Amino acid sequence: MKKNTFVAGVSILVFVALLAFSARQNRREMPLRLRIATGGESGVYYSYGEAIAEVLEKKFNVPVTAQSSGGSVENLRLARQGRVELAFVQNDIMTYAYNGTDLFSTEGPFREFSAVVGLYPEFCQIVAGRNIEKIQDLAGKKISIGDEGSGTEQNALQILNAYGLSYTDILPEHLSFAGSVAAFKEGKIDAFFCTAGVPTPAITDLAASGKAHLLSVGEAHARALISRYPYYSWQTIEAGVYPGIEEQAETVALQATLIASDKLDGQTVFEILETLFGERAALSRLCEKAELLDPETAVNGIPIPLHPGAEKYFFKKK
Repeated sequence: MKKNTFVAGVSILVFVALLAFSARQNRREMPLRLRIATGGESGVYYSYGEAIAEVLEKKFNVPVTAQSSGGSVENLRLARQGRVELAFVQNDIMTYAYNGTDLFSTEGPFREFSAVVGLYPEFCQIVAGRNIEKIQDLAGKKISIGDEGSGTEQNALQILNAYGLSYTDILPEHLSFAGSVAAFKEGKIDAFFCTAGVPTPAITDLAASGKAHLLSVGEAHARALISRYPYYSWQTIEAGVYPGIEEQAETVALQATLIASDKLDGQTVFEILETLFGERAALSRLCEKAELLDPETAVNGIPIPLHPGAEKYFFKKK
């Protein structure tokens, strides 16, 4: 009897130990904080990042901060260095980083991050004074092409090249969105490039003055750009999107994407997506662009691997 009791006791202890081991294997360690790399404080990345931070902080009960930055290129490097867990990036810059091409040819492929979700289209906006009617007229003018090394700068160069122009044909300035607007108001530049969702806060105030308008990328040039850079699409910025700009403009657009460091575990990313889609109404009240968050199109235009947590959310969720 004692032997049987001893065996039964050992069996129970083994069973409990196995349960504990299994629980440890399946348990995730909740991040002590979440940091989101965004963009300049006058841009959509920053306002959207602040909205996500507010919603996630309530969900996870840990500090979540939206950090201003120089944009996509800097954000990818911050993710690679482990200095942020989440980041906003353009899908073109994300592709360059993952493959180690273009801006990242010297550094080689970045494989420390994965895609989480596509957020909204980003338009390559070319804001100019009323005396400049078309992109060809930018030759010889003072033009802000965005922060040095930014996605905006890369887009500006590609669009200029499509029109037979290069940096040597203009007088380039490297300014942030807010810096570009300030310089334009002061007459220090004649035009500027801005790749962002519309309406972009930095442009809205300027447009109301009636002193600026948007230049169009013509269909033939857009087709040439899309043929060479398939992550582009040809889109229309409707008249009236900006007060004071009553004519529509055609241009090429990209996709704003949320990425995550691969150090962030799959279950956390899965719950981040559950929260973002479950709290779309709250997100939209905080940032208008969140209205475009759509599970049906959330992985469109993403040419790199999804984070395991995103893979589970979009394709394996029961």
